[in-house]
Amino acid sequence: MFKVHEEKDGFRYYNQKKEFFSTKNVVAIGIGAALYSVLSAIMIPIGPNTSFRIAVALLTIFGVIFGPMVGFFVGFVGHALNDMIMWGSVWFSWVFLSAVIGLFAGFINNDKSFNLESGKITKKHIFKMYIYAILGMIFAGLAAYVGDVYFYGEPPKKVWIQIALATFTNFIVTASLGIPIILAIGKSRRKHSNLKLEN
Repeated sequence: MFKVHEEKDGFRYYNQKKEFFSTKNVVAIGIGAALYSVLSAIMIPIGPNTSFRIAVALLTIFGVIFGPMVGFFVGFVGHALNDMIMWGSVWFSWVFLSAVIGLFAGFINNDKSFNLESGKITKKHIFKMYIYAILGMIFAGLAAYVGDVYFYGEPPKKVWIQIALATFTNFIVTASLGIPIILAIGKSRRKHSNLKLEN
């Protein structure tokens, strides 16, 4: 159950607790999951059943804008949908990997001084976003490891290699694309707010 700020100029931002399954949140999950599924088809193989995907940036974007649970479901539904389309079945341990990354991205909203709507993003907020990204990928990797080894029976050594490669490339995408896009949105909103004040 989560709350969002009132909508302004087409944007809707997460804040505190309320109805999670609002129309806007459900629409955000649907759009985000569809985009994540489509963009996940753009990949560069980097190891055994592991690839570099720019789609990971969407987990940060939707998580920060709409909150942790929207980020979680964008990753979960989007990854599962891509698995079904590309491979015909769902590999749930890695579906949870994407979901957990989106979940942690949204935790920046627990900082009450963070306000993307008005462009209030400080160096402290940027630092926190990177920390949440790292923590998210650590917990996501653990979830994938447990699922792969104990549920799917994959060789532990192979799984560690896959997780290490995925974590490294996911962080590169998040650090160079996901978070910078959030900062660009914040900068745009700040300029827009300043123009309103001047008028």
